[in-house]
Amino acid sequence: MSAPARPRRALICGISGQDGAYLAELLLAKGYAVFGTSRDAAMSDFGNLRRLGIFSRIDLRSMAVTDFRSVLEAVSSIAPDEIYNLAGQSSVGLSFEQPVETLESIAFGTLNLLEALRLAKSPARLYNAASGECFGECATAADETTPFRPRSPYGVAKAASFWEVATYRESYRLFACSGILFNHESPLRPTRFVTRKIVRAAARIAAGHAETLTLGNIAIRRDWGWAPDYVDAMWRMLQQPAPEDFVIATGEAHALEDFVAAAFAAFDLDWRAHVTTDPRLYRPSDIAHSIGNPARAAEKLGWTPRATMSEVVRRMAEAERAMP
Repeated sequence: MSAPARPRRALICGISGQDGAYLAELLLAKGYAVFGTSRDAAMSDFGNLRRLGIFSRIDLRSMAVTDFRSVLEAVSSIAPDEIYNLAGQSSVGLSFEQPVETLESIAFGTLNLLEALRLAKSPARLYNAASGECFGECATAADETTPFRPRSPYGVAKAASFWEVATYRESYRLFACSGILFNHESPLRPTRFVTRKIVRAAARIAAGHAETLTLGNIAIRRDWGWAPDYVDAMWRMLQQPAPEDFVIATGEAHALEDFVAAAFAAFDLDWRAHVTTDPRLYRPSDIAHSIGNPARAAEKLGWTPRATMSEVVRRMAEAERAMP
């Protein structure tokens, strides 16, 4: 009798974040052996993995994407079939305060992964998380041919990682691709992100807390999707016969004011009675309009978003209401 086939191995760098946790859940359901990394796996909380009930099913390793030796060791010892690069500083707003950390963790981290694959002669397929922030202003929906004009340190770092992946793919024949993901939200978002901040404030006010939510520019328009949909697109990209980059988005843009109104309405509140704006909270260089065109993903990956903004808000509100 032949031995059972080894399950496919996936290494998720950045497994503790929103996307990493949902991706781990998806891959476990598909029968993968899932490995995840953190700078110090023994000391990290991994709250999102615990919240999804999958913490005990993940093989966690210590690795810092900015430390090439630890990256090479992880890739060599785990021998993954697929690597998902979701690590690095993840906040656009915070990138204005920590531009060096943002560039190092994203651009240098991606470079270390690519070099590890090259030097180890690994056949692993690499997914890299790029961002709609690479495009900057999008008066019309950006697609895979739209030029990059980033307007934040975060966008600059993600654009650099995109071109690193493209260069290694062409120069060293690696199976490496980038997903250019527009905004995608869920209850696993940290509260420093404005979408979770809004929903959480609405829930607290509805529960009787006397507070006012203060925001920056609520006229900005963003393309908001549902995070579990987007990790499915990541997986689909690595199942293709050849590596290609894809824009992942809903194709709809809404003002932040619309998001606020929908979130407060979910708790039977009029947002105008509880929300103020403060120009001091505006970003140094913000994008007024951001929207992506997912047509190529629909055609080649068979991927379409299952939830757009109003449904995203409803699901986040339901989860917030259910929290103790």
